[in-house]
Amino acid sequence: MRSPHDPHSHLAAGPRGAASPIAPGSPAAPISPISPISVRRAGRTATVTLDRPPLNVLDLAALAALRDAVGELAGDAELALVFVRGAGGRAFSAGTAVQDHVPERVAAMLAALREAIVGLRALPAITVAAVEGHCLGGGMELAMACDLVIATEDSRFGQPEVDLGCYPPVAAALYPARLGPARTLELLATGHPIGAGRAAELGLVQRLLPAGRLEDGCARLAEELGGKSAPVLRLIKRAVAGGRDLPLPEALAAAERIYLDELTRLEDMREGIDAFLEKRPPRWRHC
Repeated sequence: MRSPHDPHSHLAAGPRGAASPIAPGSPAAPISPISPISVRRAGRTATVTLDRPPLNVLDLAALAALRDAVGELAGDAELALVFVRGAGGRAFSAGTAVQDHVPERVAAMLAALREAIVGLRALPAITVAAVEGHCLGGGMELAMACDLVIATEDSRFGQPEVDLGCYPPVAAALYPARLGPARTLELLATGHPIGAGRAAELGLVQRLLPAGRLEDGCARLAEELGGKSAPVLRLIKRAVAGGRDLPLPEALAAAERIYLDELTRLEDMREGIDAFLEKRPPRWRHC
């Protein structure tokens, strides 16, 4: 939810702002003319932008739009990489709307956040949270649901729900596997925010970028992964998910099964091996 410590937490969403693209491509295509979520596609990369300035707070309508956007991307078989970011430069997201935590709306809010996050984690493409500024409450949960997190050094992460007399269910379920139960408990029970440097030390952020260089970091990562085979990247993600979610014997069996039953059938696997043996760059067919 929105941080009670943020001096701007009382503000309603202001006029819509324009989100600068991570990579060049077709013009941003909002889901609807008033959608708080926009999707931009460039080759095999998509960028989903939370666009509710000034702090990209996620109300029920924004969560529903996010769920729908993720659902549309799930059907794109050619997609290899999905960035999730916030518009405006001040926040990835300051969380879910406090007004949606009242008893008559909280169940719908929790369900909408859960559906968006479950859909995001189920995407075949690799997902990357691109964070600058505030990343708090439900916004942090959304970022941590991505496969990778890159963040500028001036970003701030936190789960301040305890100061509003509640707790974040997604974080309680998701973070112990990443942080361990003790560090998760400390983060959720104190509500204290942490800087991007500390988040990187804890393994929550994979790439730390200088302030103001988020676009460059995203473009660099897109270039790195864009040079790989898209179907191989998707299979790597599935194999890693098994290692994350299953006991070791089951995870190893699942990874081997994906390798033998699916990876070996790809033209790109044969091309990669042939290119190595022939001492030339691979020419990926993405199939």
